[in-house]
Amino acid sequence: MRFANRAFGSSAYALLLLSSGFQYVLGASDTPSDWHIQGHDLQDQIQWDHYSIIINGERLFLFGGEMHPFRLPVPELWEDVLEKVKAMGMRMISIYTHWGFHAPTPDQVDFNTGAHNLTRFFEMAKEVGLYVLVRPGPYINGELNAGGLALWSTTGAYGELRSNGSAFTEAWTPYQTGIAKLVKPFQLTDGGTVIMYQLENEYGEQWKNVEAKIPNPKAVSYMEKLKENAIQNGIVVPSVHNAPNANGRPWSKDYDTVGAGGDVDIYGLDSYPQCWSCVTEECGNNILPFAVSNYHDHFQLVSPNQPSFMPEFQGGAMSPWLSPAGGCAERTGPEFVNFYYRDNIAQRITILNLYMIYGGTNWGWLAAPFLGSSYDYGAAISEDRNIGSKYYEIKNLGLFTRAADELAHTDRIGTGTNYTNNTNIFTTELKNPKTGARFYVLRHATTSSDSTETFAINVTTSLGSFYVPRIAPCPKLVGHGGKIFVADFHFGKHTLFYATTEVLTYSVIDGKTTLVLWTPTGISGEFYLKGAKKGTLASSSKGQTAIFDKRDNGVVVGFTQREGATVLEFDNDVRVVLVDRDTAYRIWVPALTKDPKVPVDKTAIVVGPRLVRSASVQGNTISVNGDCNNTADIEVFTSNRVSSIQWNGKQLRTTKTKYGTLKASLQAPEKFSVPRFASWKSRDSLPETAVGYSDDGPAWVIANHTTTPSATKGTVPYLFSDEYGFHTGIKLWRGHFSGESGATGVYLNIQGGTAHSWSAFLNGKFLGSYTGDPTVAASNATLSFANAPIFTNQTNVLLVTHDDTGHDQLSAALNPRGILNATLLSSNSSTTPEFNIWKLAGTAGGSDPSRSTLDPLRSHYNEGGLSAERLGWHLPGFDDSNWSSPSTSPAQGFTGATIRFYRTSLPLDVPRGVDASFAFKFTPVDTSNLNYRAFLYVNGYQYGRYYPSIASENMFPVPAGVLNHGGDNVVGLAVWAQTEKGAKVDVELVTRYAVESSFESRFDGKYLQPGWTKKRLDYA
Repeated sequence: MRFANRAFGSSAYALLLLSSGFQYVLGASDTPSDWHIQGHDLQDQIQWDHYSIIINGERLFLFGGEMHPFRLPVPELWEDVLEKVKAMGMRMISIYTHWGFHAPTPDQVDFNTGAHNLTRFFEMAKEVGLYVLVRPGPYINGELNAGGLALWSTTGAYGELRSNGSAFTEAWTPYQTGIAKLVKPFQLTDGGTVIMYQLENEYGEQWKNVEAKIPNPKAVSYMEKLKENAIQNGIVVPSVHNAPNANGRPWSKDYDTVGAGGDVDIYGLDSYPQCWSCVTEECGNNILPFAVSNYHDHFQLVSPNQPSFMPEFQGGAMSPWLSPAGGCAERTGPEFVNFYYRDNIAQRITILNLYMIYGGTNWGWLAAPFLGSSYDYGAAISEDRNIGSKYYEIKNLGLFTRAADELAHTDRIGTGTNYTNNTNIFTTELKNPKTGARFYVLRHATTSSDSTETFAINVTTSLGSFYVPRIAPCPKLVGHGGKIFVADFHFGKHTLFYATTEVLTYSVIDGKTTLVLWTPTGISGEFYLKGAKKGTLASSSKGQTAIFDKRDNGVVVGFTQREGATVLEFDNDVRVVLVDRDTAYRIWVPALTKDPKVPVDKTAIVVGPRLVRSASVQGNTISVNGDCNNTADIEVFTSNRVSSIQWNGKQLRTTKTKYGTLKASLQAPEKFSVPRFASWKSRDSLPETAVGYSDDGPAWVIANHTTTPSATKGTVPYLFSDEYGFHTGIKLWRGHFSGESGATGVYLNIQGGTAHSWSAFLNGKFLGSYTGDPTVAASNATLSFANAPIFTNQTNVLLVTHDDTGHDQLSAALNPRGILNATLLSSNSSTTPEFNIWKLAGTAGGSDPSRSTLDPLRSHYNEGGLSAERLGWHLPGFDDSNWSSPSTSPAQGFTGATIRFYRTSLPLDVPRGVDASFAFKFTPVDTSNLNYRAFLYVNGYQYGRYYPSIASENMFPVPAGVLNHGGDNVVGLAVWAQTEKGAKVDVELVTRYAVESSFESRFDGKYLQPGWTKKRLDYA
């Protein structure tokens, strides 16, 4: 996503922002007599038109979500996320791939080691059965350091970013070539599941004048080069793009009637109606609760011959520094899901991708300057991989969109408040022009309203138009939710004339159809089943009853929903299961095939478990894999030939119900306790302050540039760290000057990104710190040398240590990081003291243009220039036996302004057959002193940045594979005290969840944890 103006509207085309109290103003029909199917000469398996994407001749509604493999640097866990996405009823996963992560230097591209190995991701997606949308940039934004650009490209040496300049083109070509070649064999056309490929990201620069359609040649040339590179390297699936807002209308073949160029096959629009940030002021002052926008007319204007596609629709919100503790997940919780995603269906969106479905972590220095370590995003699958009510609410809709294939081919027939007998309800009517199926999407007419509204609705069916319900009490619209009712809805070989309850899913088993309908507890529903003559109550939950009313064309059924599942059987081979919302949350429809389409006759229905990941049938046994967090019943709707259930490989004592389903019981997971840390060892990690410290080794680079490619100017020599090969984390600068110069102080101006900080020392004496501000990117101070020793017979050294919180985004990625101004001051106006030499230390190996880091697997994003990092104290295998022990713990702390490194071990023994997740919780011991920063390292990975004076974030989930669930762990903590008061901080390990599961979080992740080597000793 991107920080951009997502407002709708322009002088020529009014896209109506629908806030509380407003309604759509639309015509009765939105379709001409014919829409032609589109495609291109590169392949014929994927086509598209006004209605939907078409894969191998079949229309599909594509519901998907976004994850970033690099934000979960453990390939084994990618499978866990993919299985959870599949279980939601989604057909697609979307991913950014990260130029900066894969290209540490201009001459290197890594698609093989650890989390760089995307081949494993595409293999997993195929195995799980998910289509893939690939989004490789070069710029991806994603709230990332420099928006995902290679950090070495931000010095200015490559010219204008995101343009057609030859230097920038040469910079991105190896990466773009590499990712295209990697993706090629995983395209649908080659037997894989990649179906779309995005060019650039939210790059709305096609037009100098949108209304007049005057092109921007530079931007067009850039997009043409990206397209050409993709095609030359084997990409044949449709190209797509995501416009950042409705104003730019870029890269759509339909809108580009002047042949400007750079167009993609399918245009997309991003939207975040409740703000992409937990700090809503970042989105302006017009964020109204449950306000909706007119996407429908936008797509009619910009891309009428293409499916309405949202590559990024709001799945949560990021948590910048000023966010409330834990983010703002409640703002995009179940009510948001129920309301907005149904509204998207009302607006004929048939490719809907949620940003994010799993956010992950900004481990190391992946983040943009305005973010901390968490990228939880309030997503349906949380940072620690947990699931809850939001996940289940999306699943309820996902299962419907996957089963309701008629939804992929609809015209918008009408909208308004005249469909029901209650003008407080607004309805949109969609109709499938081929089958006649109709979908009625209902919400409050005043979108901010959460009132309870009772109503009857006029539906049009093959029997005529009439109000329903007929025998049941009227349904109710409660809270901020929406509803989708159906008419002439075809499921299997059968038809619902109408239903005033929502379809959850259906499955065709042994030629017979099981239909699941859901209604909130206490609300009434009614449906009319075509062709049935008789219906019976096969099972009842909580005394559930139903009225069966025989009509000429079938049976009308009325009921008031109670808790649990009630089964109705009809004499036309239809079984209907009535469930409430909570029961619907625990209904799963696992595919019995790898086909991402998930044909309805290749599924089972499972009721009860916390999660069902997959299922398969062998002989008379159905094997179900999933998660269980407590004792629970499981019920399976499957083939009559199946008589037993296996759960996670274990045979269950199975009984068969009178209506043909299988039942068994699941046991709660084994209990285990979280261990305490072993005793801590510690050592000072700022030896560079000491008088006599030598900065002559390979850790130190002479900063002597007298010219710079940057447009920003500063004192000479230029002290911009990226120009010397150091791009991330903490940097240490040592400025040498003579005592005879008469220096009495120094003026420093340092640019490190918002929330950066720094400390300065002269000849071992602390001068002062800038402790940071979440809104300030560059800071300055004048520091006096009055209380510091000045040597006249030897060199004086000013040490400045500062942390870069990341590079800015968009064109501002060119803003340099480092010291903009370092000027010695003198009380003698006749002399101008100067530094003799500056030296810089950063990431070990960073100054070597051939590698960027000594740790390519974890990548150059993982560590900065602290002596503890350079020497590898954070790594497994480092020998700390000569450190004094026992030592003080971080909670006991220390005094004085310095950086201290703590080290301990943590054994874990998570039982087999359990998926568990853990987090490190930080608590200040002295709340009156928060001017310190702490950096968490687990088995070599920097997995948390705790800034108590800046942000509320204090919980840092660490994934399995980084944290060994079956063995010892090396835990490190660098604590930077920015005042003489020092620092005290308590750290504990907490369990986030533990479930019995087919996915075991206990596995051998040692290949992801390269250890200490003697090479580190060179970087003292």
